Amino acid sequence: MNPMTEDDLTQAVLERLTTAQDPRFAQVMASLIKHLHAFIRDVDLQPDEWMAGIQFLTAVGQACDDKRQEFILLSDTLGASMMVVMLDQLRAAAQAKRQGALSATPATEATVQGPYYWEGAPVLPCGADIAPGVKGEPTFYSGRVTDTLGQPIAGATLDIWSGDGEGNYDMQLPGAEMAARARIQTDAEGRYWFWSIKPTYYPVPVDGPVGRMLDGMGRHPNRPGHIHMMVYAPGHVKLTTHLFVANSPYIESDAVFGVRPSLIVDFEQHAAGQAPDGSQQAQPYWSAHYDFRLETQAA
Repeated sequence: MNPMTEDDLTQAVLERLTTAQDPRFAQVMASLIKHLHAFIRDVDLQPDEWMAGIQFLTAVGQACDDKRQEFILLSDTLGASMMVVMLDQLRAAAQAKRQGALSATPATEATVQGPYYWEGAPVLPCGADIAPGVKGEPTFYSGRVTDTLGQPIAGATLDIWSGDGEGNYDMQLPGAEMAARARIQTDAEGRYWFWSIKPTYYPVPVDGPVGRMLDGMGRHPNRPGHIHMMVYAPGHVKLTTHLFVANSPYIESDAVFGVRPSLIVDFEQHAAGQAPDGSQQAQPYWSAHYDFRLETQAA
């Protein structure tokens, strides 16, 4: 029996996949094995460094609980989440095109979901204040949801969430209940409107292993101000995206690489008085307008 070389080892591991029942699983694992072995060889990984990596991943898992997902944070800060999002949206658009779907304009660009999504936000009507009592400057949000031909989509759902005006999400605050979250539906003309607060920049959690990784990389942990929107309707591809506050600090260096120029929105400041929805505002407020376009679901 000849001594095993590095190439022999990689091939031996790959051969163990020949009995895998799921072809896609086998494809993904084969690529992972090849790239992992190539990485180890490329950097000449030392045993103590390999053990440090194992301990790091163990710590990432231990930092997760029902309200904190450190692995999502790790994926986000390495750009992996954004890469998956971009490829998935390109795939959906290509599939729709192959099946003859008409498109005058591209669908709204997607971005990362992030670690703070909380399923089951309250269902509220258009015009509601979804952030009563939440710290921050009041902001009126409005726009339409259409398909890529500009046709309005009635009854589309917007699942909305954001941090407060100090950059804190509800689930980061001990004992807090849902806040600055809601699900609303568009009207017959595809319109939506609601009140919330103007989001501000904030750091991703840095008290865990991902924070130590960012520090070791010499990177800041900050995200520019943004509000999350998950927009969906029957017959259309679900969209998970943000609206980013124009000129927010860190708009050029988002820690999770989620900023896309088409998602940057000008927030306009207004004096106290009558707002676009006819309500009387006793203090200055902001407004932001954005129209979402959904891709038609491939058959």
